[in-house]
Amino acid sequence: MKRSEINKIIRDGAAFAAEMKFLLPPFAYWGPEEWKDKDESYDEIRRTMLGWDITDFGSGDYEKIGLLMFTIRNGSLSDSRYIKPYAEKLLISGENQVTPYHYHYQKMEDIINRGGGNLLVKLYNKTADDGFGDTPVNVLSDGRSTFVEAGTVVRITPGESITLPCGLYHSFWAEEGFGRALIGEVSKVNDDRVDNHFYEPVGRFPEIEEDEPPLYCLGMDYVI
Repeated sequence: MKRSEINKIIRDGAAFAAEMKFLLPPFAYWGPEEWKDKDESYDEIRRTMLGWDITDFGSGDYEKIGLLMFTIRNGSLSDSRYIKPYAEKLLISGENQVTPYHYHYQKMEDIINRGGGNLLVKLYNKTADDGFGDTPVNVLSDGRSTFVEAGTVVRITPGESITLPCGLYHSFWAEEGFGRALIGEVSKVNDDRVDNHFYEPVGRFPEIEEDEPPLYCLGMDYVI
């Protein structure tokens, strides 16, 4: 991805979050110059990769296959200095903008529609060889437990949520005709470097073509 594209996505995403009255922490708006003055007291941000995370999953077409994320808080799976056992993210998904099928080894998460359009989530249990199962899927949503057929698309309207246990394949996107969705994620500790299994190989973190300076830093930009 080009840095200019990432900058545009961040600028647009920050404006949408503000429009939806979702306020981001101050470090959301720090670029490389601001980070030069930040000492080791800010290492939790750096080491747990808080902040912006933009990916096209290696597709080369962010609008079709991509996701904007902002990690607000997080612990660490490998560093005992960062003791939070939980994480929180903000996500923005566009209409028909797909996040590919994946499951997590260690992270259980709640996906919450905070506003905007409807969120569609397609679900499969995984098989022993990491395929799609044909068994019914237990859907946990706002305190209600139901079962649906494998491959069912569950609609999450604003204010609703869905719980995704470890090992449950999920893909999601905002429903066409209703606008993009502002999504909250509350989960166990998040480490996207080691905890994702995608059904098909993807590029989780983009290779960046530096065609202009960063607007704000991505989590992957921090120098430790």
